[in-house]
Amino acid sequence: MRSSPNRLVATIFGAVYLVVGALGFAVTGGVGFIATEGGLLLGIFEVNPLHNIAHLLIGAALLIAGLSSTVAAKTVNVVVGAAYLLLGIVGFFLAGTALNILALNTFDHFLHLASAIVLLGVGLAADRVVTAEQARRTA
Repeated sequence: MRSSPNRLVATIFGAVYLVVGALGFAVTGGVGFIATEGGLLLGIFEVNPLHNIAHLLIGAALLIAGLSSTVAAKTVNVVVGAAYLLLGIVGFFLAGTALNILALNTFDHFLHLASAIVLLGVGLAADRVVTAEQARRTA
């Protein structure tokens, strides 16, 4: 795992998202499952129970992939990174509407965009495998 940036990032992000998902339940008592406004995690990130479950599922996928293989970690990093990029952008348009079923706020949007940059950056740039055929074509 030390030699694979994808495995390292997936494992670290996975563990962090699992902790964040679990901690989110401490601030969502009395908050509706898909409430458009939630409890504040760390005083700035709005979460509701559905948002917490999403963090747990994403964290589990990242952690399992990071502990499994470089190919799995790279794949999950790119998929989750792309999803976070989309969510980070779309989130700005959902805020204040009934469609905001994850109780997203501006801090969430920027965190999702930052996560997307890291996950996509590592997923697309690191652990590139050059096959013999590719090496011959570039020589």
